[in-house]
Amino acid sequence: MNRTRLVRRPWVLSILVAGVVAVAAGLFWFQPWQLVVDETVQEELPAAAPAPAPPSTPPPPSTPPPPSTPLTPSTSPSPSTSPSPSTSAKPAELAGGTLISHEHRTTGTVRLLRAADGSFVLRLENLATSSGPDVHVWLTDAPVKPGKDGWAVFDDGKHLDAGKLKGNKGNQNYPLPAGTDPAAYTSVSLWCDRFNVSFGAAELARHPA
Repeated sequence: MNRTRLVRRPWVLSILVAGVVAVAAGLFWFQPWQLVVDETVQEELPAAAPAPAPPSTPPPPSTPPPPSTPLTPSTSPSPSTSPSPSTSAKPAELAGGTLISHEHRTTGTVRLLRAADGSFVLRLENLATSSGPDVHVWLTDAPVKPGKDGWAVFDDGKHLDAGKLKGNKGNQNYPLPAGTDPAAYTSVSLWCDRFNVSFGAAELARHPA
């Protein structure tokens, strides 16, 4: 049968169009190239608010010498050495944990920090995981379970989306919304919102106040 006559048939064209659409949709949905693409983001440890400078003490008023005493060249006093104010203080660490692998191999640590101004920051350090479509950093109240049993538990209860994952490698800061209660969350998950699965997660161990 002539190939040109075959292509001209409407049902053949429909199958070809449907196949192209299906391939395009699959590429958009799964984005397989993300598995071989790395994006490293390196952010400094968030600085706390600068400590206030100590109040300066004015020097005492000078007393003129008595008339009978000859004037001698005055010796300027050595400047007082007061402690310089700290430029910045390290934020307090409230909790931390080590990431374990779920659907994708994931390593690194998480730290829950409080700055001097009272704001909270979730920090990922030495992160290494896979890139993926629509991966977010979640604070949750779900337990961290190894293996497939722990892949899909993090959207079952309370969770807070700290933002889209900035990169699959590096050190990254995720400021938390004002009014967040860190005590309400016990774990962190790198959550793929598109497929409802955890790439990796860490249980938060509380530090003493």
